[in-house]
Amino acid sequence: MQYSSQAVAKPYFIAAIGLFTGQVLFGLIMGLQYIIGDFLFPAIPFNVARMVHTNLLIVWLLFGFMGAAYYMIPEETETELYSPKLALLMFWIFLVAGAATILGYLLVPYATLAQMTGNDLLETMGREFLEQPLLTKIGIVVVALAFLFNLTMTMLKGRKTSIAIVLMLGLWGLAVFFLFSFYNPHNPVLDKYFWWWVVHLWVEGVWELILGALLAFVLIKVTGVDREVIEKWLYVIITLTLVTGIIGTGHHYFWIGTPEYWQWWGSVFSALEPIPFFAMTVFAFNMVNRRRREHPNKAATLWALGTGVMSFLGAGVWGFLHTLAPVNYYTHGTQITAAHGHMAFYGAYAMVVLCIISYAMPILRGRAANSEKSQVLEMWAFWLMTVAMVFITLFLTAAGILQVWLQRYSATPIPFMAAQDQLTIFYWLREGSGVMFLVGLLVYIASFFVGGEPRKAAA
Repeated sequence: MQYSSQAVAKPYFIAAIGLFTGQVLFGLIMGLQYIIGDFLFPAIPFNVARMVHTNLLIVWLLFGFMGAAYYMIPEETETELYSPKLALLMFWIFLVAGAATILGYLLVPYATLAQMTGNDLLETMGREFLEQPLLTKIGIVVVALAFLFNLTMTMLKGRKTSIAIVLMLGLWGLAVFFLFSFYNPHNPVLDKYFWWWVVHLWVEGVWELILGALLAFVLIKVTGVDREVIEKWLYVIITLTLVTGIIGTGHHYFWIGTPEYWQWWGSVFSALEPIPFFAMTVFAFNMVNRRRREHPNKAATLWALGTGVMSFLGAGVWGFLHTLAPVNYYTHGTQITAAHGHMAFYGAYAMVVLCIISYAMPILRGRAANSEKSQVLEMWAFWLMTVAMVFITLFLTAAGILQVWLQRYSATPIPFMAAQDQLTIFYWLREGSGVMFLVGLLVYIASFFVGGEPRKAAA
């Protein structure tokens, strides 16, 4: 650890992993509820489990991004963080507010929660991923502003690198687009139109800038390749990302009542979205092949390579499978959508956060890398989680294809619930794969507690 203020990243990383575990557990609960409809009912209804599952996904990734930024920015700027105390204060505010919100979902009926938290003053609740009460949304804005103020002030007094600038653009973009969560027009077309300005322009816009910056930072550290080379790759990737991802928002406008031209714009630019992810994969493997040194943290290198491959498959290939309007007409809202969402989020964002944690946590604990025994265990975790996610995706894809045939394409289509009954085998297989994923995550956590002689940095 070069700068003492980088230590504030540690609680963010720990919280991220804890919340990630919670997200997986609620995913398993939902998986069982698909098969056993009254599982844990009425204690945890399906709609509540789903809300907790998706909200934990967002929150743990945000904790991961914030921790990564607090670790990276001091090194990139070659100066101490502007205010470590402010960073720690925002951590506790964000954690307590997040925990209180989740408990509110679990313990209070949603309509009652809306009344208790001022939704009548400004109607912001009730939309997927943005179910947070008004008070929580305001709290997120306060935390985000303090976070960005802290990092921006650090940037202003230190060195400006391309990686740091791209990271900050992504983080500022994240904050700006979140403001659309406060806009909830009564017109359902407008509501859905601007809802995607948060959800899509996060994950296929500004979050990809964060992804690129984190991946570039880790690859510089573990390969020793010249910064100039990696930064040139980063420019190419973010350009492709923004050109395809922003206009690619149109693939969400096919069937919500918007003008027909969105079917063309959305289809064409969405079809191009795999390109930046393919470039990212080539980038990662190219940098590792050109490495000038053998870094002792082999596990972090594996996570970096895995991020490129899985983001290309999940976000790129599985996104392309149903992004063209004539195909999406049949696949929209089926389990094919769920398959794409699971692998895309894991490949593009979960893996890069696990990658930066894998790289940074040993350093924050005073060593260049964990012991060889620990890293072997961590690499087992990588393969368990990654293979499990591949199977989850394949089983959901198979379920989605059958669902399309039974419910929408067959000459004698059957109702939604009747179609669901025919998919039970795939849901059981998905649940088994989910258990395997949880085992992999627990192994990942356990790897940080394995003793042994820390690996030495290469000369």
